[in-house]
Amino acid sequence: MKFLEFVISHSRATIAIMILVVLSGVGSRVSMPIEMSPNVVLPVVMTMVRLDGISPEDGTRLLVRPIEKELKTLDGIEEIQAMASEGYVVVTTEFEVSDNIKQAVADVREAVDRAKADFPQDTEEPVVDELSPNPEPSIVITFSGDKASERELFDAAIFLQRRLEILPEILTAKLSGNREEIVEIEIDPEKLKFFNISINEFARAISLNNLLIPTGEIDVAGGRFGIKVPAILESYSDIASVPIKASPNSAITLGDLAKVRRTFRDAQGYSLINGEKALAIDVRKRITANLIDTVESTKNVIETYKSDFSENIKIGYAFDTSEMTENMVNELEGNIITAMCLVLALVVAALGFRSGLLVGFGIPFSILGALIIINYLGHSFNFMVMFGLLLSLGMLIDGAIVVVEYANTQVSEGLSFRKAYSDSVIRMAVPVIASTGTTLAAFLPLLFWPGVSGDFMSYLPITVFSVLGWSLMYALIFVPTLGTILGRRRGKNKTLPEDRESERSARTLFLPLEKLYLKILRPVVDFPLKFAGLIFLIIFGIFCLYSKFNAGQEFFTPIESQYGMVEIRAQGNLSIDEQKEITSKVNRIVESIDGVKQLYGYSNATNYVTFGSDVSRDQISTILVELTLRKDRQLGSNEIFNIIRERTKSIPGIFVTGQEMEQGPPTGKDIQIQLSSPDRQALYEKAEELRVWIDQNVDGIRDLQDTLPLAGIQWEIDIDESRAAMLGVDIASVGNMIQLITHGAIVGKFRPDDADDEIEIRLRFPNEERKLSNIGDLRVDSKYGPVPIGSFTNIIAAERVDSIQRIDMKETVFVLANSQDGYLPDDQVSIINSWVEANQDSNVEVQFRGANEEQQKSADFLLTAFLLAMSVMLIMLVTQFNSFYQAGLILFSVILSTAGVLLGLLIAQATFSTVLTGVGIVALAGIVVNNNIVLIDTYNYIRAKDNLITATEAVFEAARARFRPVMLTTITTVVGLLPLANGMSIDLVNRTYTVGGMVSSWWQPLASAIVNGLLIATLLTLLLTPAMLLIPEIISKKLGIRIANHEHNIQ
Repeated sequence: MKFLEFVISHSRATIAIMILVVLSGVGSRVSMPIEMSPNVVLPVVMTMVRLDGISPEDGTRLLVRPIEKELKTLDGIEEIQAMASEGYVVVTTEFEVSDNIKQAVADVREAVDRAKADFPQDTEEPVVDELSPNPEPSIVITFSGDKASERELFDAAIFLQRRLEILPEILTAKLSGNREEIVEIEIDPEKLKFFNISINEFARAISLNNLLIPTGEIDVAGGRFGIKVPAILESYSDIASVPIKASPNSAITLGDLAKVRRTFRDAQGYSLINGEKALAIDVRKRITANLIDTVESTKNVIETYKSDFSENIKIGYAFDTSEMTENMVNELEGNIITAMCLVLALVVAALGFRSGLLVGFGIPFSILGALIIINYLGHSFNFMVMFGLLLSLGMLIDGAIVVVEYANTQVSEGLSFRKAYSDSVIRMAVPVIASTGTTLAAFLPLLFWPGVSGDFMSYLPITVFSVLGWSLMYALIFVPTLGTILGRRRGKNKTLPEDRESERSARTLFLPLEKLYLKILRPVVDFPLKFAGLIFLIIFGIFCLYSKFNAGQEFFTPIESQYGMVEIRAQGNLSIDEQKEITSKVNRIVESIDGVKQLYGYSNATNYVTFGSDVSRDQISTILVELTLRKDRQLGSNEIFNIIRERTKSIPGIFVTGQEMEQGPPTGKDIQIQLSSPDRQALYEKAEELRVWIDQNVDGIRDLQDTLPLAGIQWEIDIDESRAAMLGVDIASVGNMIQLITHGAIVGKFRPDDADDEIEIRLRFPNEERKLSNIGDLRVDSKYGPVPIGSFTNIIAAERVDSIQRIDMKETVFVLANSQDGYLPDDQVSIINSWVEANQDSNVEVQFRGANEEQQKSADFLLTAFLLAMSVMLIMLVTQFNSFYQAGLILFSVILSTAGVLLGLLIAQATFSTVLTGVGIVALAGIVVNNNIVLIDTYNYIRAKDNLITATEAVFEAARARFRPVMLTTITTVVGLLPLANGMSIDLVNRTYTVGGMVSSWWQPLASAIVNGLLIATLLTLLLTPAMLLIPEIISKKLGIRIANHEHNIQ
């Protein structure tokens, strides 16, 4: 190979390239944004449309349906969800692919613009935007204080919000918990009667005196001058000076009739920080920004201006995700370095000091090289990337071990280091490339995993691809270069130098194990048919036992978390103050529990349902719970939330649920049943029937609820249209007049110097006049003068629907629940599905959503990916070995590894995680075949080299020659993942270890699957493959049929 000779002869350039790769990798790691979870682009676009006072029924008819009609014309839409509530509607559009979310947003915005033509007058401008993939902010800045006024809190929050929005790394800094600022004109109704002034006159007067009139410029002898007519309201004195009514002798101004003040709208909700009233700034970083640096910059801004505000204001931080992210990243980095040290120590012990270092240097080289590619692709340094690095640790040195092992054998036979390494690369290049290729082929289908789960898991194969690509380059190019340099420095004619002695000592480590293996192998090769039959029987037994005694299946795995959510439900027509009192009561109970660090509560009235459907209609508030770090508390997050549910279940009249935040692909509640029908009555009855049946017949259910609209009443003004027509009264005037006793009638807007947005000017009656009984006495203009509303209307009580939900243009209700500890949602869904099928209603369609839906999609994809990977590997192996039998034999190791995974689950009685265990099985397909490839390739080489050697002798010699590298590659992979597989996180860098922490709970199912599968597959491969290689010879001798062929070109 001329290229290899060129590389070795120009060793200084080769070393320089290595150093450049390492330094570039370090630079990439430093510059990469750090996050805990990958940036997943949700293919969902949210549209919100507001119209004050619109009912859910009218919102569905007048706003939702026009939007749905236009959205259905777009291509690539997966699902359209709509929610109509009092005063607003929200429509979420989910697309099939998420490659170009910006184009999806543009398409939806264009469709909504077309639908606007059918919207009622006064509808606010629709808001169309992509849905944020991150449920949690980077950090929340809180403003609280019992002695601080609302105005002080608001001014401080607005000031700091503007400072934060300037920072380049911050995407948004949204203020929440505040009431909308307004100018309130409080007018005495007696003055309205006395001066005979209508609401329309107020609105007309303000609009006419709040205009920017472009009067232009004029040329005169002295030059060119602009002319201005100052008719814009710029201050509160301007508003008070607006003339409402005038006579030739005098004018009545707004200030003569009313009090003008700058205030806030009536409370629609509330927010609490640790039980105190509070405002909060939700800070979110840009995708390309480093989370830890962003939070640090945010805190620097806050600390700079903190002293400028009143001492009564307490400014603090909540949900600082950088703290948890930094801890988790450091912990997992520590795990990677720990695994590197263990693997390096094992390699040095097994191969000797010189060879061990030669192989071990490939670990940092390949990892740092992979970070260059990952950084170039624009990915962050997150959990998935780091686990991909950890997973690759054992695999990345396989090629280097094979090359170094063969070169050492050649050196021991008297060849020079340069010749030995050159021959080693030439001899082992094909099996090493084939081994790497089959591994990559196994991970390749994971890149095409559709949906959110696929985007989430795609970081794993990308990382593995990057690492193994660099490791292949290292094994075939840099190992022979470094090996030659190290050998040259030792001197070609030295006998038994220090490193050679080290290698000889290292060989003795495996000698007892090798002797035991060869002792066991001898009867195997003597009776191959019997042994193969025994192994097949054992494998079949494992699969049968698992099918009968398995612990069940789940979509993801329960994960230790630092954050959680408490939802509070209560029925009844509760005021904001009553809701706040209930929330405060729950808040006091939760904050008394050991391990709870901070609480942030807010009312559901101030938050809109944007995507997903697992929110009950009677939910009045939510409390976000931040726990202390896992190492600082005795109980896990699951146990703490069990205590929360237990201590709050006895509070009369309310229902409290508590759950950790999802850390994997988002799925919502454990059980989600969607019922859809064009017949509303049938839909509601079926949903109620199903919820009651589940409550009475399915064990292990908690937090059972539905999304049926809440029963309630509303007061309707029944207008006698004939009487109103005779009086000449229009309905708009009636509505405007009634607004005076509710939230106020909008009569204009203005923008003061200290505000970013326009502020509404609202006209209202004093608080003591805002009574339902006063509606009939309100007077509106008619052609006969002012008349009371009660003269042509009746006030009646009517049923009220608080919200209407639609999916794909059908009205929809959900029945929702979580599973208690010890119960699997998959089993409970099977029970519920049996009842649904036995009680089908032709008018109502029932569908299981959430984790169950995602689990089925993921299972189908992983099965397809598994078969595709096997097909690609089969083609590659047939190409290499030119034998279907040997290719099939190599792929049979995948069956062995799967049996090992199932045996491990069976012994531990652990559940099968569709995502993590499934990915582990697919990943194992690429790992376990490597040992078989090297073993069978060596067997073919021996047979081709010596035509006189018997098949039994060739098998025995191949097994002996490949035992040490096979065991070494397996042990290095197992050692790297063994702590996580046993639920432990070991960090040598920080000298800490954690049992059951977030890192280990995340990856235990995947790590244990790989460890168990690889161990069983390796043990059985070392015995079954030699036996199976002899079977063709036996059949050929007895039956005269040649069923396997092998060809090997010796170079």
